[in-house]
This record gives sequence, C-alpha cells and structure tokens, in this order.
Amino acid sequence: MHPIPRNKPEMAALVLRVALGAWFTYSGGLKIFVTGLDRFTRDVSNYKLVSAPLDAVTAYTVPWVEVIGGLCLMLGVLRKGTLLAMSGLVLTFVTAVGWAWSKNLDISCGCHGGDTRLNYWTKAVELAGYLLAFGYLWWVEKGSLKPAQSRGQD
Repeated sequence: MHPIPRNKPEMAALVLRVALGAWFTYSGGLKIFVTGLDRFTRDVSNYKLVSAPLDAVTAYTVPWVEVIGGLCLMLGVLRKGTLLAMSGLVLTFVTAVGWAWSKNLDISCGCHGGDTRLNYWTKAVELAGYLLAFGYLWWVEKGSLKPAQSRGQD
C-alpha cells in the first residue's frame, strides 16, 4: 500500500488502520497513565493463566505493546510487522478470554481498568472484529505487493 491511498480499499484500510491504532493507543495509555499498571497486574492475575512474577511482567509489557503498536498503525510505519504483532496480541487476548470463559471465571476484563464484569459473548464478538479488521488490512497490504502493471494500474 502506498502512503497515499489510490483506491477505495486502500482508503478504507487507512481509515481502519488509524481507528484501530487510536483505539489500541488509548487502551494501552489508559492502563499506563490512568488506572495504573498495578491495577492491570491484578486484572491479569485474575485470569489465572500466569502466576507472579509473570503476571506483573505481562501487565507491564502489554500496554506498551498496545501503545507502540497503535502508534505504528496510525503512522503507517512497519505496517506488516505491526499487523502481525497486533494480530498476535489479539490472539493472545482470545486465548486468555477463552481460558477464563472455559473456567467460568467471574472477572473484569482488565481492558480499560474498570470493574465491569466481563461479558464473554460481547468480548468474543469484539475480538472477532479485531481479527477481521487485521485480516482485511493484511489483504490490502498483500495486494500492494504486486507490481502496479499486473493490477492494471500505472
């Protein structure tokens, strides 16, 4: 994909990339600067996937990955690597939520630092939406790898 969108799919991808980037930057920034990483450490621990000190390592790392990945998405730098990294992060979220759901844990998501209980169906739809969005971005990005002549464009 070129820096300036040349067609509707590329324009849609740009809007989607900026929106996702803003959302992940906001989400990570909220954990770091508003609710605090200590709170997020408790939220991570509630999933019962990792114990101390790995819960703290996870909680102190994930928000920074969200912020950096979100900024890269918005700025359009390291696009393919960022898409892979953020897709991997979302798949990690899918695994954590699926684990908590299978154990019927009554926990808050930890996504934005609130005490609202995790609604598993809603979260599953949200995570599926992220994966579809990243899939679309990858499809548009992959299409830009072909030479312009083979697409019938100059």
